[in-house]
Amino acid sequence: MNIDTILKYFVPKDHAFFPLFEKDALNLIKTAEVLKLLLSTEDIEQQAIYTKQIKELEKVGDDVTHTIFDQLNKSFITPFDREDIQEFASNIDDVVDTINGVGQRIKLYKPKTYIPVYLEFAEILIQAAKEIEFSVNHLTDPAKNKDKIMKSCIAINTLENKADELYHMGISALFENEKDPFELIKKKEILETLEKAVDKAEDVSDAIKTILVKMA
Repeated sequence: MNIDTILKYFVPKDHAFFPLFEKDALNLIKTAEVLKLLLSTEDIEQQAIYTKQIKELEKVGDDVTHTIFDQLNKSFITPFDREDIQEFASNIDDVVDTINGVGQRIKLYKPKTYIPVYLEFAEILIQAAKEIEFSVNHLTDPAKNKDKIMKSCIAINTLENKADELYHMGISALFENEKDPFELIKKKEILETLEKAVDKAEDVSDAIKTILVKMA
């Protein structure tokens, strides 16, 4: 165990980073919940409202990420290794950015209808975001909360596996049922972006596990 790791055990539990981690995780939940609203309506005006909200939440996430990086530059002692904090914050930012990518594609492409698996992806992203937030809340004491955090990380991995299955089901149904080639391309790209968002959520879980291995 090196001196940096030893010093981290003396970092106060209310260290400036933890409120930022929590804010980032809660913003991710909000973004996923608005995505669900977006994927629950085919009304163009409602879609415009929700895509705007997602874009605004993406800006909030960017601001939190920049604040975390600024805090890294100012802090002598950090609760976890600097590269792990950077990876964690960047990965959460990637999830929100990718969800915004879904919204922007819907805004740009204006698909005539949605395919059923879209909404299931939104549900998966909400669940994954809540597991991430749960893990973040327990990172103040990773040694004590190791089992709880690992359980959440495993749950995220399970959700990612479910998303992979949904993606293949969605692609199969899309090619079987969609006769308009332009609509097929639009819907396929939206589906691919949803699947990518879940992959990014698993990247957050991987970053948390890296922290856990080093600190627990």
